[in-house]
Amino acid sequence: MTTQTIADAIDQNNVSTKQPVIFIHGLWLKPSSWDRWAEMFEAAGYAALAPCWPAEVGGAMAPETVGEVTAHFAGIAEALGRRPALIGHSFGGLIAQILAGRGLSAATVAIDPAPFRGVLPLPMSALRSAWPVLHNPANAAREVGLTSEQFRYAFGNAVPEPESEALYQAYQAPAPGRPIFQAAVANLNPWTEVRVDTEAAQRGPLLMISGERDHTVPPSVARAAYDQQKRNRQAITEFVQLPGRGHSLTIDSGWREVAETALRFVKRFL
Repeated sequence: MTTQTIADAIDQNNVSTKQPVIFIHGLWLKPSSWDRWAEMFEAAGYAALAPCWPAEVGGAMAPETVGEVTAHFAGIAEALGRRPALIGHSFGGLIAQILAGRGLSAATVAIDPAPFRGVLPLPMSALRSAWPVLHNPANAAREVGLTSEQFRYAFGNAVPEPESEALYQAYQAPAPGRPIFQAAVANLNPWTEVRVDTEAAQRGPLLMISGERDHTVPPSVARAAYDQQKRNRQAITEFVQLPGRGHSLTIDSGWREVAETALRFVKRFL
């Protein structure tokens, strides 16, 4: 989605009566990973936007920081005539929570979200999933793609191998390494951009969805994030764990179950 396309989508939404929903993809996936979700939400009466990350729009190369990505999506949310619902996966789930903490979301769904400062569990599977980036400090300044085997471990471990390979061919894209390094040291850096205001009164309702078999964001990480978020006494905070699902849960053959869970939650408030 180019800058002009984003601007056109915002303009179209602002003359519409439909409630906007912004989908935010994570690292190693293309914006097209949300296409079926967007169709489902459009059919339910919402206006769906699935913007690229800023480097994908402007053609810039890595590094691309969590702060830059957050500012990009904040600008889109602020340009809309009404507060959107935000649905994010992985690092997109982290970005959605940051924006919700700033009062930019009417309802938020964070799916297997990347951890923020204060989330302490660090399972070995999460380290292994991030190792294609973390093994080389130089990767903080460039884009890194996954091999089919690495994608299988990080995303496709809960689906048959042929399906994992098909998902890899359809949706995998090189991603900036900097956000992973930022997340890895967030609990050691008091000035980190990987920070969520979990107690903001204007945060709005939040649903966190976790895949039981996720290697990249294991349930212990998602649950720890939920434990931080549920301290918010001003807004509803809910948690759903889906059995047998891995990090590919938004794009694999079981995507509809996840999308319907998110849609039901958004419908309750919007």
